Amino acid sequence: MLFRSVERLEKDRDAEGGIYSADSRIDRAIDANISRVKALFADWGDIVERRFTVRRTGLDVYAEDSVGSADETSASVGAIYVVYIDGLCDNGLIEDTIIKPVTWEWRHEHGGSLWEAMDSFETQSADIKAENDFKNVMFSILKGDTAVFVSDADQAFVVSSKKLPVRGVEESSTEGGMRGPRDSFNESIRTSTALIRRRIKDTRLKLIQNTIGVRSRTEYGIMYIEDIAEKRLVEQVKERMNEYEIDAIFDSGMAEHLMEKKWYRPFPVFQSTTRPDKAAAALADGRVVIVFDNSPEVLIAPATINTLFQTADDYYNRWPVATFARIIRYIAAFIAVGLPGFYIAVTCYHREVIPDKLLYAIAVARNQLSFPIVLEVLIMELLFELLREAGIRLPSQLGNTIGVVGGLIVGQAAVEAGIVSTIVVIVVALTAIASFAIPNEAFASVFRLLKFLTILAAAFFGLYGFLLVMLLLIYHLAGLNSFGVPYMAPVVTCGYAEDGMEDFVLRKPIKKFVFRPAWANHRERRRLRKK
Repeated sequence: MLFRSVERLEKDRDAEGGIYSADSRIDRAIDANISRVKALFADWGDIVERRFTVRRTGLDVYAEDSVGSADETSASVGAIYVVYIDGLCDNGLIEDTIIKPVTWEWRHEHGGSLWEAMDSFETQSADIKAENDFKNVMFSILKGDTAVFVSDADQAFVVSSKKLPVRGVEESSTEGGMRGPRDSFNESIRTSTALIRRRIKDTRLKLIQNTIGVRSRTEYGIMYIEDIAEKRLVEQVKERMNEYEIDAIFDSGMAEHLMEKKWYRPFPVFQSTTRPDKAAAALADGRVVIVFDNSPEVLIAPATINTLFQTADDYYNRWPVATFARIIRYIAAFIAVGLPGFYIAVTCYHREVIPDKLLYAIAVARNQLSFPIVLEVLIMELLFELLREAGIRLPSQLGNTIGVVGGLIVGQAAVEAGIVSTIVVIVVALTAIASFAIPNEAFASVFRLLKFLTILAAAFFGLYGFLLVMLLLIYHLAGLNSFGVPYMAPVVTCGYAEDGMEDFVLRKPIKKFVFRPAWANHRERRRLRKK
């Protein structure tokens, strides 16, 4: 099973051994600590271990013990044991922060213990701390830090030396736009949080950082503006993040599914984005942003249909242009989910609603076909979904080609072979294009699945089945909520007095955005006033 109770997980981890079953205390005998580290990192080809012996002789002799056993005399200060993972650390920083001070500075210190001498000197590291818990030291090594054990000390130094392999800040490949910034999040959590703080320079922008995943220990951060975000919303997000314990989390999508209250609901309750400006705007509206390490997408809560249809360009363009674009997206959503089913319903059951000339054209196009209309539509819809999936898996240059050329060639060949009609090709092509007009990919994927439900309902019951599916869909959406916020807000209020219509289908000018959305802290609702 994927999820287990906390008590059982603790017992399983203790039985498995490793870090979890190790004693949390750091031994004063450095040889004991070295043995424990070597046992934990056995068969690790990329672990780097170096032991130094520092002596206080008349010549201040320095020696490095290569075999791990020090020939320490009464004139020696003690031993230092440095351990880190190659490839996760900045080797230059380790050399300047640890190795050089050991060889040149610390050995010149007179009086006191080696730990006191090391602790008293200022190092070139911006982040160095003492840690007395052995497990925490090991986890720090796994994250890319460097651990320094000192003889006759029940503590260890942890030096922040991370230098993880990450992509640079690039333009978003999934959320492009004509205006606005071009940067996007990458797989580094620190880069992602920095891109947000670059836009919101406020001390009230909080970051609660923690880890999830027993084995992956994936870092995540919950970001919110303290005086704007509702405390109840922040607490709900924290509770859901800590509700389950799982082996590993490798992407924000896994955490999103983990935090859902009802897994069988198809619509996402989080908004995902790769654009820092979009995340910053959500924070300014009183929403919560969850940033994950190893994931270029952040999660935004709460999410509504209205926010899922919005893009960053809506606020950078003139309000009439943004309004027109939103109208197009809502129409595209209806086309994506309902056009194939509507075509089947009117051509099979309700031909009287079709104009005579159009009905004659459909009849001529289907004159030489042997398959029923339902089968035609299903064949072409599955074909386009196959081409879309193949285009994603292929290299980018070849993927774009197969999506366009493959659709044209296969569609034309199917028409000439008498498998499908030209009208069906047009309907399916319009449906595919409309699904791409929906900004959020997770949201658009739901419409891609629901269109098959409308096809089957229309095939059996005609327009009655089509309208029944539409009504059930609206009923389902009206009953959904995201962290207590109605999914169809501002159309559905459910106790929220504010309408929020200034940023709905009709996007009013920025001067009209006087108040924040209803989910923001009501004491800080006003965001615009004239000086």
